[in-house]
Amino acid sequence: MDLNAIQMILVVVVAFLAGMEGILDEWQFHQPLVACTLIGLVTGHLDLGVILGGSLQMIAMGWANIGAAVAPDAALASVASAIILVESGQGTKGIGMATGIAIPLAVAGLFLTMIVRTISTAIVHIMDAQAKKGNWRMINVWQWIAVCLQGLRIAIPAALLLAIPAHYVQSWLAMMPTWLSEGMTIGGAMVVAVGYAMVINMMASKEVWPFFAIGFALAAVKDLTLIALGAIGLSLALIYLALEAKGGKGGSNSGDAGTGDPLGDIIDDY
Repeated sequence: MDLNAIQMILVVVVAFLAGMEGILDEWQFHQPLVACTLIGLVTGHLDLGVILGGSLQMIAMGWANIGAAVAPDAALASVASAIILVESGQGTKGIGMATGIAIPLAVAGLFLTMIVRTISTAIVHIMDAQAKKGNWRMINVWQWIAVCLQGLRIAIPAALLLAIPAHYVQSWLAMMPTWLSEGMTIGGAMVVAVGYAMVINMMASKEVWPFFAIGFALAAVKDLTLIALGAIGLSLALIYLALEAKGGKGGSNSGDAGTGDPLGDIIDDY
């Protein structure tokens, strides 16, 4: 579908916020579930945004920056794949294709990240020079410039994608051979499964497995809506936090350092 000017501006704004949040990490706009949902909302395809964001979120949950190793760019993958999905006009049938496209886009985003961080290194030296002069105003200005560069890192590619008419995107996707489109769909689904497995591997501890089992069982109950599952999940999270606080207090009173896992210590006491 062709987007109007207001929708395009809102999409670029979402892309800009997603780029900045990749560094700020305060409001989570760079997370696929948030970015794709917002793009779906401003383009009138909220359901597609939520579905695509949920699929990509399962992949991104397994991505993490470790030392000097930078994880694939979830922000660019989310924004670009959501735009392509909306412009393709394929609806839910294009979810697998968009997921498959998102992976190489996430890797390509690392190149843009490298460019911006290289520029930011020069900005740091400029800020050091201003600090020696005691010019706090210019330090703040250059700080904002560096953060805005991160936003432009996603906003500019998003604007370029929006500049391509929707019918061109649809014709290019229609030219893709069946083996390639179906292969991308299958590959995207496999990557989601791998991301899910990585998340399970990270949360594989005795105090979390019961919550995982409960959620897995409740998700199979067809009468429960997403709102009901969300309420149950929130309740379980509050229960966990309450037990964690109780475990921390109990450990300090008993003089036993415990295992470092408050909820696990409570379970062991029983």
